[in-house]
Amino acid sequence: MASVDYAVSSNDTRPPSVKVEQEAEQTAAPAGGMSDGGSSLAFVMGEDFAGMRSQALGLAARAGWRGVFCPICPDRVARLALSGPRWLNHAFLRGLDGRHLHEHEDLGTSDVVISIGGKGGALGAALGEHPPPGRRERLPIVQVQHPRLDLGRFDLVVACRHDEISGDNVLVGRTALHGLTRERLEEAKALWAPRFAHLPRPLVAVLVGGSNGRYTFGVTEAARLGSVLVETMRAEGGSLLVTPSRRTDRAALRVLGDAVKQVGGFVWDGEGENPYVGLIACADSLVVTMDSVSMMSEAVAGSAPVTVFPLPGRSRRISTFVEEMELAGRARVLEAGEARLQHPWPVTPLDDTPELVEEMHRRLGF
Repeated sequence: MASVDYAVSSNDTRPPSVKVEQEAEQTAAPAGGMSDGGSSLAFVMGEDFAGMRSQALGLAARAGWRGVFCPICPDRVARLALSGPRWLNHAFLRGLDGRHLHEHEDLGTSDVVISIGGKGGALGAALGEHPPPGRRERLPIVQVQHPRLDLGRFDLVVACRHDEISGDNVLVGRTALHGLTRERLEEAKALWAPRFAHLPRPLVAVLVGGSNGRYTFGVTEAARLGSVLVETMRAEGGSLLVTPSRRTDRAALRVLGDAVKQVGGFVWDGEGENPYVGLIACADSLVVTMDSVSMMSEAVAGSAPVTVFPLPGRSRRISTFVEEMELAGRARVLEAGEARLQHPWPVTPLDDTPELVEEMHRRLGF
């Protein structure tokens, strides 16, 4: 199993992994339901998307649990079966590799299951009804995000306000879960600040996502973003650093890169260490594309003002999230008529994860 040093960031560009073990970066949770190694083990299930890994593994890390990620992707038939009678869904409890979840040795020694998203939730709910063989007690199931099914099938559901769900077992925060603790950001700043020390200030960092089922980031959007960044650098001075994600279209990235080079900027090419967390920790100003709640949530956990770069498309949930960040004074959306970024404004870090984790511990008892 590959180890990572914190919850995988939402713009992670590595190839999809088969399984990722998340080492807890905090002290172990209070005793109770503990696995053999002194800290609780969380079996984490979800589609192998960077944002989902970031949220689910981030929850495990912030809880002080060791998290093992099992990628899943049930097809339509499997999802129908998982929502059907109990006797039917057992056969469809399978990971992306085709193995039955009960065959995963990590599940047998886990203290809690974390499922994320609709597909992860379908498996998590069914797994709650089919505990691994040999276990005397049912595993608690913690669902991240709206599962799009009966919330009562989970012990806890941890969601954002924009998910618009409620219930006795639902914990709601403004920001998405992630692993960027204050301590992690301070460590990143200590590591990256000397590397950025030679660059003129202000340091403008750009976190670029990509097209998904809701928004589009193509050549046209890249050209618009590039133009805004170039005009800002020419008017304000400073330095410009860009880090893309695995979803960033290659043609769009070339267009953005050509623009950034006009003002001596830098675009991370995927080689070497990803500066993503370092940029959040060190930047004087952050720009984030609108496609990812996970990236925006990680960005507002830092100390820099965040400009949201709008994209063509529609998502009521993401629009609601952005509006909440604006109301909190934590982010501003670049308007259509603006040729360059606004001047930085005073902000404070925004991260609801610690409060959610504290309440989760209280509810679960460990």
